[in-house]
Amino acid sequence: MIPGKCRSVSGRAANNVNCGLHLVIQTSSLPEKNKVEFRLNKETPSFSGRLLQHDLERNYSSRQGDHINLVSSSMPSFPILQRSCEEKILYSDRLTLERQKLTVCPVIDGEEHLRLLNFQHNFITRIQNISKLRRLIFLDLYDNQIEEISGLSTLRSLRVLLLGKNRIKKISNLENLKSLDVLDLHGNQITKIENVNHLCDLRVLNLARNLLSHVDNLNGLDSLTELNLRHNQITMVRDVNNLPCLQRLFLSYNNISNFESVCCLAESPSLSDIAFDGNPIAQESWYKHTVLQNMMQLRQLDMKRVTEEERRMASVVAKKEEERKRESHRQSLLKEKKRLTINNIARQWDLQQHQVTNIATKQDGKDPDSPSRDLCQMDGRAVSEFPEEVGSLDSVLTSTLPGLSVIDTHLVEVDGDTLSLYGSGALESLDRNWSIQTAGMVTTVFFAFIEFDEIVQVFHKLKMKFPNSLHLKFKETNLAMLQQFNALAQLRRVDQLTVDPQGNPVVGFTLWKYYVLFRLSHFSLQKINGTEVTQNDMIMAERLFGILAHVASSELPQYRMISILGDARKKQFRCLQETKGKKPGVVSEENNDSKRLIGENTNRAVLNYTTRDFYDEKLEETKKKKKFCKVYMEDLVKEATEISTKGMALQRLWPQLFIELVRDAVLETRSKNSYMKLCLQQIADQK
Repeated sequence: MIPGKCRSVSGRAANNVNCGLHLVIQTSSLPEKNKVEFRLNKETPSFSGRLLQHDLERNYSSRQGDHINLVSSSMPSFPILQRSCEEKILYSDRLTLERQKLTVCPVIDGEEHLRLLNFQHNFITRIQNISKLRRLIFLDLYDNQIEEISGLSTLRSLRVLLLGKNRIKKISNLENLKSLDVLDLHGNQITKIENVNHLCDLRVLNLARNLLSHVDNLNGLDSLTELNLRHNQITMVRDVNNLPCLQRLFLSYNNISNFESVCCLAESPSLSDIAFDGNPIAQESWYKHTVLQNMMQLRQLDMKRVTEEERRMASVVAKKEEERKRESHRQSLLKEKKRLTINNIARQWDLQQHQVTNIATKQDGKDPDSPSRDLCQMDGRAVSEFPEEVGSLDSVLTSTLPGLSVIDTHLVEVDGDTLSLYGSGALESLDRNWSIQTAGMVTTVFFAFIEFDEIVQVFHKLKMKFPNSLHLKFKETNLAMLQQFNALAQLRRVDQLTVDPQGNPVVGFTLWKYYVLFRLSHFSLQKINGTEVTQNDMIMAERLFGILAHVASSELPQYRMISILGDARKKQFRCLQETKGKKPGVVSEENNDSKRLIGENTNRAVLNYTTRDFYDEKLEETKKKKKFCKVYMEDLVKEATEISTKGMALQRLWPQLFIELVRDAVLETRSKNSYMKLCLQQIADQK
């Protein structure tokens, strides 16, 4: 016996209440004299606080002594716990065995009336030997080495189960604990919430410091008021809105990065206290306002009381955010509609080019005199050669975005200083009444999926509507000949020119840039396809194409040269009229523009461009004139032939006719009296 040896043993929630506790530990292999007796001053835990608010909270400060004997049993490695009658009377409903270095649960005989059992801070690996304690309400196995929840099936009265800081990997074997009020499993290795749906009376569930990544499978916990999920790896929360009594939810220090992953919390009607601190979402500037706006019933956020001012600010910010989202959504829809429209225009353009190619191929294979017929034209309407493909694409786009139209055939867009025109129908927009401010801002005009010949016909409108346009862009416009660049000379001013290789074969010509610089030298171009124009480029352009302009002007008819010279004088006179009456400073600033207008060399002006439609009209007119002339000449020849034939017949018949005439005259005048009577009779008959 070693009397007088005392030590202090404290629980997690001690009230500093002193109680004498006398433990006697004995094994069968030791004689009576080797029995070891310990006397301790024990601090009985009060189990106060939110987690343990139940009817077991009592104050035992007036109780003294508890003599416990652990002796060997018939089962190997299981000691037997025994208490004296006096100790059972003093501490009839509770037993504390914390910090006793126990590796197994001892056999507890004659203690069926126990309601509180404490095994804190031991080394127990398995829950055993407590199945007979059917009245047990409180079981504390905190800070042990338990790997599996077991041995509790008979404890139907258990209301508080504390298994924190163990090695449990799975929630299981709780089917019979339907009266459980508090379940503490923090500090374990649990990866999934499961097998708790039957705990309809559970009020507190602590799963902090586990390995959870998702929160779900919480249906059935109708009485749950507090859920602690701190220090996990949670990224998604579900089913929390199905907990009708949940008031406090702690999600601190997880991996929640967006509100959408916890949006179900906004549907929880009873939630009043929530914590997100330590999550990536808590670092966002919109975090607090978004949470408060979506969960108006909150009283505390991150352990801080929510004020009315914060709610008001959250409402204001939320409204602004909602407006921003609506605008963003609208812009997204517009962008998507633009993309679909451009795709539709491009598809129609490809079909049109394919049809033109087929027609050209078929015409090359036919007799030139035989009439050609466009097989892709039926009843005056263009019919796609790939109807199934087009129909399927439209159906896919419509089903994907039912709110957007994919049948638009053209698109007009003003983005900053750029006017974009997609599809030939977009050229009609130049007839609109554009505001002076919008028209003045446009400096770049972009043409796409439009025949260049159609663009040429609206250059005069472009020059009038958008006088500040300096940069022209062409994509999929069928620029195929150098001669087409001549049409750009009729514009007011061009500083930059961009011709996309896509759909413009002329870019494949080696000297196309030099031709542009030569023909449009009066514009003093600064960039072509994003490349700066140098003085050497201008010199090279003059060397390459100067002789071409000279030859063209020398071969031009005199009346045409006079017309060109007249046009140049008209431009000069118009510029003088425009600058008349303006301030000297303004006139000096416009000198460069006036030089551009009147500075086009006559030789270069000879190099003009006739559009295909205009050429076709002239050709058709020429054909009609030729046909008329041919018919007229044929009629003249036919008439002359008839006259000649009649003359030749007269020459052959004239001698005989003359003889007959002379004979008839002689016969009639042979009897003078008879002839006179006949003449008088004819005169009388005529009267």
